[in-house]
Amino acid sequence: MTSADNRILEFLDEKGIVATPYVIAANIDYNRLYVNERIRILAQNELVEKGDEPLYQITERGRQYLQGELGVDDLPAMHEEDR
Repeated sequence: MTSADNRILEFLDEKGIVATPYVIAANIDYNRLYVNERIRILAQNELVEKGDEPLYQITERGRQYLQGELGVDDLPAMHEEDR
């Protein structure tokens, strides 16, 4: 997990909204292309889910991660360099 991953999850959780990678990036001060890359990885780990194209929202699993109920070892699709 990267600091951007945490900020993406925190933003979606705090705001309680569905948002595009562009909106997320604008609100957490990361590049949209980087957020788009990271959000795909978060979706592979079921921490966010894609709604109507291209909107994303946090999942219950994402909230569990933020609350410390899941660790990086519980996220098999994370890239090794992100661990």
